[in-house]
Amino acid sequence: MVKEKWWKSSVVYQIYPRSFCDSNGDGIGDLNGIHSKLWYLRELGVDVIWLSPVYASPNADNGYDISDYYGISPEYGSMEDMKALILECKNCGIRVIMDLVVNHTSDEHPWFVEAKKSRDNPYRDYYIWRKGQAGGPPNGLKSGFGGSAWEYSEETGEYYLHFYHKKQPDLNWENEAMRKEIWKMMNFWIDMGIGGFRMDVIDVIGKIPDQEIKENGPRLHQYLQEMNRETFGDKNLMTVGECWGADIENGSLFSDPDRRELDMIFQFEQMLADQVPGKQKWDLRPLELRRLKQAFAKWQQALDEKGWNSLFWNSHDLPRIVSRWGNDREYRVQSAKMLATVLHGMKGTPYIYQGEEIGMTNYPFSGIEDLVDVESVNLYHERKRAGYREEDIMKSLRAKARDNARTSMQWNGGREGGFTEGTPWYRVNPNYREINVERALEDPDSIFHYYKKLIRLRKEEPILIQGSFLLLCPEDETVFAYMREWNGKQWLILCNFYENPAGFSYSGKGRVILSNYEQDPVVGLEQVKLRPYEAIVCEII
Repeated sequence: MVKEKWWKSSVVYQIYPRSFCDSNGDGIGDLNGIHSKLWYLRELGVDVIWLSPVYASPNADNGYDISDYYGISPEYGSMEDMKALILECKNCGIRVIMDLVVNHTSDEHPWFVEAKKSRDNPYRDYYIWRKGQAGGPPNGLKSGFGGSAWEYSEETGEYYLHFYHKKQPDLNWENEAMRKEIWKMMNFWIDMGIGGFRMDVIDVIGKIPDQEIKENGPRLHQYLQEMNRETFGDKNLMTVGECWGADIENGSLFSDPDRRELDMIFQFEQMLADQVPGKQKWDLRPLELRRLKQAFAKWQQALDEKGWNSLFWNSHDLPRIVSRWGNDREYRVQSAKMLATVLHGMKGTPYIYQGEEIGMTNYPFSGIEDLVDVESVNLYHERKRAGYREEDIMKSLRAKARDNARTSMQWNGGREGGFTEGTPWYRVNPNYREINVERALEDPDSIFHYYKKLIRLRKEEPILIQGSFLLLCPEDETVFAYMREWNGKQWLILCNFYENPAGFSYSGKGRVILSNYEQDPVVGLEQVKLRPYEAIVCEII
């Protein structure tokens, strides 16, 4: 029997270091703060942590603008602190996944500092430069943060490409010397003992700006195969690529083991289920459950036996799921557990974003002064100029702003939620006295303890790793139900997505494995009445 890859039975916990735990009172989370909370991650049961960037950075985009790939930002600590964290994680049975940001660098990276000096500088071709057209940018490419993707450089009279912040110039992946520098840097971190890489906007590295191609350029997979060959391909590591532009046709290419590219990707189709089709994420509409179910089922089936799925609701780029598609008021606990059940019951590697496991919620932003993220601020001003009402802009930001994910981790009911002894760099949600780790650990019926059970099930039950997936009642607008089947076993996962009771019917009986309500050990399935946000995992008997 072929031994399964370790990451197939793993659960990943994403840490946004700036907001996780501050060890020295400067108001900014740091590496030693993470080190001090490894006991908590062990208690939860996760075996991988993904660190958002801790490299040296001027923080135009909170660390996703890197000025030195070989250095640790002083606000997070030192390289010695990083080495100590990796070692202690290893001792705890936890692997550290580093965030690999190689679509762009900071404009303060030495490569770009040199590149902008002159058109014949040796580093010039590490980036993408073009002459302007008719007194303006080279073409109509737009930045993901608003405005043109081209920025004029006075030094040489040309424009450079930046698909994100203007302080994040895009690297030119057609340059072989630049690619070799990336391989060298990746191998540096591999040699330090990390467990793999999460790759930021990796489907953009094959861009063809003259044809206005951003994602999925013609050489993208060639670059990834070269990366695999030159760095992690022969190592026992985990790789996951962030691919906002992935669809079923190209998405399956990334994680097909025969192609030797990546282990899995983050695709975002399921996260569009509350977005007006063809519009921006800020153009809101209620969740369309059928659309959500169809998206999940499509990817479950497409990657079965020839790839692998990443399972996630939250990240540093997404709002809190219990506020988005749950009920963060009277049914916060039940709906958070239900959403966790839907996700962890599927085939793939689940990701937990810090605070998700205690049911942290979106922040009640009152005005633009409450927001700091570059995307949020730019969106606000763009929509003001376009004539949108203040009330509507703030409604969109309260629902979808990345700032929601970046508030401080809520450790206890004390000052600043136990995140820092100083003044936090960003806000602590005012509900921290009710929602915090200390209370969650004390309550055996908490969201935390439910996540712990889900994580343990994944370790103990091969059906969750290897079982097939079948969506049931795809047109039902209230219940998300699916079957997992493996080796003669059948598990039924039933989840009511709303606060109104719902019905479900299936032949036979089920032995209850896990539920977010009190249940009899065996339930009849002919006429199931699901309570508000009820979730049941049962084995068909």
